[in-house]
Amino acid sequence: MHKDKENWKLLIEINQDKCDFCGCCVGVCPEDAIELKEAQIGIIESECTNCSKCVWSCPVEAIKFNKDELKKQTVVMDI
Repeated sequence: MHKDKENWKLLIEINQDKCDFCGCCVGVCPEDAIELKEAQIGIIESECTNCSKCVWSCPVEAIKFNKDELKKQTVVMDI
């Protein structure tokens, strides 16, 4: 996936209070962009491609799209 680093924004957010630290998201992330350390989970923004696999894999719905950022984004396709 091509990232326009100048305009790229992280669209995924984690609710630490809902997370049960099961690690499902870590296992499905194709970019290894999710870290689980000492009862904290975080997204490595420089590695994340917003593929959303973590969003769909979270059994407690702790990972969601940041709807405000999602509304601001536009899709640019190379044709």
